[in-house]
Amino acid sequence: MDVAILTVGDEVLAGDIANTNAKWLASRLTDRGATVDRILTLPDDRDRIAATIREWTDALDAVIVTGGLGGTHDDVTADSLANAFDRELVVDQSVRRDVHETVAEYRDLDPESVAPEELDFDIDAWAALPAGSRPLLNPEGLCPGCVLGNVYAFPGVPAELKALFERVAGEFSGDAVSRTVYTPQPEASVVDVIADARERFDVTIGSYPDTERRNRLKVTGTNPETVDRALEWLADRVDLVPEA
Repeated sequence: MDVAILTVGDEVLAGDIANTNAKWLASRLTDRGATVDRILTLPDDRDRIAATIREWTDALDAVIVTGGLGGTHDDVTADSLANAFDRELVVDQSVRRDVHETVAEYRDLDPESVAPEELDFDIDAWAALPAGSRPLLNPEGLCPGCVLGNVYAFPGVPAELKALFERVAGEFSGDAVSRTVYTPQPEASVVDVIADARERFDVTIGSYPDTERRNRLKVTGTNPETVDRALEWLADRVDLVPEA
C-alpha cells in the first residue's frame, strides 16, 4: 500500500512549529507494512492543496492530510478537499452535536441545557465537512476529521491527529518488512557491501550515521525470508553490534 502524507500550515513552513506529525505518521504507517511514497508540506492555499489532493488521489492507494481543519480564517483544508472532489461543505448532525457538546463542556456548561446559539460560537464552521465524507469524531479536541474516497483528513494538533489515526489505522496495511541492525564501522566503509547486498537481494538498505559510532542499517523488503537472508549476508561482512 503506497501512501502520501500532506501536512498543511504556514506555521510549519515558517519554522514556528516542528513537523512532528509527518514523522509520527510515517513511522506508524511503516510499522503497519505500508510504504510512504512522499511527504509534502504546503501553505494554507486552497488551490494548491486541492490540486495536490486531486493529483495524489489518482496516483496512490491513500493520501493523509493533516492540519488546516477547523473554523478559523486560515483553516482551508476541508474546503480544499471538497473542491478536489467537486463536493459542497455540509454539516452532519452527529458532528454538529459533538462540536456543540465539546464547546459546552470546555466552558463548564451542560450540553443538554445550553442551546447552540447561546454559546456565541460558530458551530457549523467547525463541523462542516465535504458532502459524502465519513466523519471522524474527535475524542481529544474540537475539530472532526473525515475520510473521502482514499483521502484521510486529520486535525494538526498532534494529540488529536494520533487519536483519530488510531480509529482508522486498520485501514492501512502492506507487505513491507523492516529489520534494523547497528555497526560501529564508518558509513563510507560499508558502501560497497550495501550496494552488493542490494544487487543480490530484493531489498532496500538505508544507512544512517550516528555520532556515537552506532551507525544504523535498515533493511526493508516485502518477503521476510529475503530480508533475513540479506541480514545474514551482511552480518558476515559488516561488524554488527547489539541494539542498545
